[in-house]
Amino acid sequence: MPTPPAPLFRDPIHDGAADPVVIWNRAEREWWLIYTNRRTDAPGIGVSWVHGTDLGVASSRDGGHTWAYRGILSGLDIEWGRNTFWAPEIIWHDGTYHMYVSYIRGVPSTWEGHPRHILHYTSRNLRSWTFRSQVELSSDRVIDACVHPLPTGGFRMWFKDEAHGSHTYAADSPDLYNWTVTGPVLTERPHEGPNVFAFADSYWLIVDEWRGQGVFASTDLQTWQRGGLILDRSGKRPDDTGVGLHADVVVDRDRAFVFYFTHPERTGKAEQPTQALRRSSVQVAELVLRDGVLTCDRDAEPPSLLDPEGPAGQ
Repeated sequence: MPTPPAPLFRDPIHDGAADPVVIWNRAEREWWLIYTNRRTDAPGIGVSWVHGTDLGVASSRDGGHTWAYRGILSGLDIEWGRNTFWAPEIIWHDGTYHMYVSYIRGVPSTWEGHPRHILHYTSRNLRSWTFRSQVELSSDRVIDACVHPLPTGGFRMWFKDEAHGSHTYAADSPDLYNWTVTGPVLTERPHEGPNVFAFADSYWLIVDEWRGQGVFASTDLQTWQRGGLILDRSGKRPDDTGVGLHADVVVDRDRAFVFYFTHPERTGKAEQPTQALRRSSVQVAELVLRDGVLTCDRDAEPPSLLDPEGPAGQ
């Protein structure tokens, strides 16, 4: 198997693939990449191009080495009009996929001034989704859900609360449908995109600090110890320039892979008026634990990625 390409994936419609999540499609027997489909070619004013977004889908039958664009997830609308879907989180539990996705009504032209909520959907096949609820959380400015089972039973959701310092907050659920807010988790500095995973006998939490991904470790999903940064320096591969943004980690057997996106032609933080500066690419790199420290070499191309037959036992 050849090494995976760089970039791993670019959206062929708007060229704005962002916020990737990778999950095994049990019905199709292939890996699916589902992402925020930013409209880099939109002529609207301000940041309207990052709103009005659908969720794009790409699939892979060779363990994530090559991806075929499949379209967008349809049937998600809960009200009329053109609306905004961001940063899906999808988990499989007891025969059902659960998706928690950030939602904004309409197509705002500014970042501020409008509510943001997390919506819950369920599906049997990753294509057809049933709306279940708007999850009531710690404010009406919440995005970027991540869900992981708790070792004592039930589930925890981590999310960004922009009304509370753009910090990570959490909520617990016994069944993935009913949630109770438990409060703040990380309040050290503003950030977004929490992602929690189990790897090498520890739990890990990474967050997008816009200077790379901050790394935290835990033994119980309750108390987190600060580590260093990963994806904080540009790689040498094509389109791997700048920090790695809003990442998802897939642990497959005893290996862990981080899927992230870059703005390869962006050099500053100002709003970007051109499609070249807006465009984004999805990349992948392997995570390696060295002397208790989670590390990531963006230039080390893994000889293989995910198992083409899916996760063990699935």
